[in-house]
Amino acid sequence: MATSQQTKFQPYVSEKSAMAEFTLRAVLIGLVMTVILGAANAYLGLKAGMTIAATYPAAVIGMAVLRLFKGSILEENIARTVGSIGESVAAGAIFTIPAFVLSGAWSDFSWGQAWWKSSALMAVGGLLGIFFVTLLRRVMVEDPELPYPESVAASEIHKAGQRGGEAAAHLFRAMGVGAAVYGLGVMQLFAASKDFIIKVGSLGKSIVRLGSTTGAPTLSAGGITTFSAPKISPAYLGVGYIIGPSLAALNFAGSLLAWGLLVPLLIFFLGPELQQKLAPAGHELPWDSLVLAVWRFIVRPIAVGGMMVGAAFTLFRMRQSVATGLRRALADLKKSASQKAATNRTEQDLDSKIVFPGLAGTLAVMAALYFYFAGSLSGALAATLVMAVIGFFFAAVSGNLVGLIGSSNNPVSGLTLSTLIIAALLMVSVGVTGMSGVAAVLGVAAVVCVSSAVAGEMLQDLKVGYILGGTPYRMQIGDIFGVIVASAALYWPLFILHAGNIKSGGIGFGDRQLSAPQAGLMAMLAQGIVGGEMPWPLVVAGMLMGLSLILIKVRSPMLFAVGMYLPLETTFAIWVGGLFRWLTDTLRDKRSLNDAQKARVENVGILVASGLIAGEALVGLAEGWFRYREWKIRAIFHIPSPSQVPLAAFALGVATLAFLAWYMIATPLRNAGSPDEPAPPTAIM
Repeated sequence: MATSQQTKFQPYVSEKSAMAEFTLRAVLIGLVMTVILGAANAYLGLKAGMTIAATYPAAVIGMAVLRLFKGSILEENIARTVGSIGESVAAGAIFTIPAFVLSGAWSDFSWGQAWWKSSALMAVGGLLGIFFVTLLRRVMVEDPELPYPESVAASEIHKAGQRGGEAAAHLFRAMGVGAAVYGLGVMQLFAASKDFIIKVGSLGKSIVRLGSTTGAPTLSAGGITTFSAPKISPAYLGVGYIIGPSLAALNFAGSLLAWGLLVPLLIFFLGPELQQKLAPAGHELPWDSLVLAVWRFIVRPIAVGGMMVGAAFTLFRMRQSVATGLRRALADLKKSASQKAATNRTEQDLDSKIVFPGLAGTLAVMAALYFYFAGSLSGALAATLVMAVIGFFFAAVSGNLVGLIGSSNNPVSGLTLSTLIIAALLMVSVGVTGMSGVAAVLGVAAVVCVSSAVAGEMLQDLKVGYILGGTPYRMQIGDIFGVIVASAALYWPLFILHAGNIKSGGIGFGDRQLSAPQAGLMAMLAQGIVGGEMPWPLVVAGMLMGLSLILIKVRSPMLFAVGMYLPLETTFAIWVGGLFRWLTDTLRDKRSLNDAQKARVENVGILVASGLIAGEALVGLAEGWFRYREWKIRAIFHIPSPSQVPLAAFALGVATLAFLAWYMIATPLRNAGSPDEPAPPTAIM
């Protein structure tokens, strides 16, 4: 795809073409998609700690809608570019914005107090990512050493537009199934989840002898934990299907360690003592509540230590790519500065008269935000300087990693974690401590996180445009619109889920239904370094656990630790989704299918899983709004709690899970197509 000295690369649409491109309908379709796909990823990230790449769904939806208006392929390119940027803004938002609440830096998440701060942080980070990428776009997109695998796949999807209608039908149908199944679960037609309480001995009566002699001291003890059936969640099943059986099993293994070993072991020895400490005077805490307390206040900090090591190990494993990205960042900036203004349409970026004043204005707004958070001019200037330098380099690193491995594998959380630690140490060194320091550190992390995610996604889209023959500056303008709209809109899914969770008896961010693991990690680190409130013994124990996982060559210590941080019902459902993928692949391989048919099975499976995720997310946000407004949701069965489920509701839940298994396995296999059909582009998620 790269330009060589002998032969200049020729895009799919000629640079001399006057084909319709930056049209009102293409931009509006993209803006609608950026809000919907961004909200879906915000929902998924808070619930399961993961997001999915939006490039492929945005390409399919944009093609399907624009075909109704006889739109051009370049309009589809603009719609996909604008539509996919919301996912990267959402990733930055869910990794950091809830951390302000979890750390106590923001005591109020109401729209009057938090909307403008959240939106400003997202917008500043997104705009910086766009301006940084604009400076580097030409040399990075044309770099022959960066293959951009997901960009190539997305461009082939656009070229194979004759299959767009069929692909869109699978996606929209799956969205309907996901929405219907989740909605019926909310109305309690079936039990969406069920908890089983498992006891080890009789609490307070079982005797453990602490020694080998009859005179050795004894301890009254007994253990208890809960085991959850897989939650009937189309979104979690879809995530498991997309990440595959190996990673889904690794995620589930972390939960099994937490709920099957650590929780019952801690309660076995400390149950009666914990009862005395946690229960109100004269009362006894229900044992299932004690289980949740042990998991939340003891096991989760251990998981945070594991996530820290996992994130560091991810960066270490990519150290050569990161180092290469840092070296190229300076070289690319020098090349960009020395290049003459392009005259060809396909090589024109935003004018430097817009980019550099835009950068200056964005940095000024960022400095004002940090001054508001830190209450210190020196702290604000230091934070701005750190963000400007690290943000630029991490944007370049993010772009290089996307060029090598795709945006789905971009370690944005690891880059953000590194930034947070640097910013926290800097705040302490200039004397900014307490909650103001915590807020400033999280502000730096939020901007870097959004900037890195946007930079990676934008470079991926610009590479697609380079292949198709899109105009860079029009795509960059479209992304500016997308970032501004997404930043203004994505606070609302967070608010609806947080406030709705509180209205239904939860605590908002950080509880069993709204785990937000990455934000919990950021909050604990900021509190620990700047606020001095980290439970270091537990975190260090988790770090040693993470080191042991590395030594035994666990594929992803980060994913294992995230599994410890999540509820068992969540990771169990993700694992079941991974099993569905394994069954699909096994049945596919047993048939006499050629490579083209196997690629179609894989594509349809990914589309179905993505549709299920989007369908549940939309209804889940509607459910959160209903709970926030305290509107009654009709219940078909009365299910008091996950541990008290009527038999009929449980049986219907099993039947619903069986239906989803059939739908997710049979649909891709039925659409293998004829052996004579050409191979479709492979979707890399």
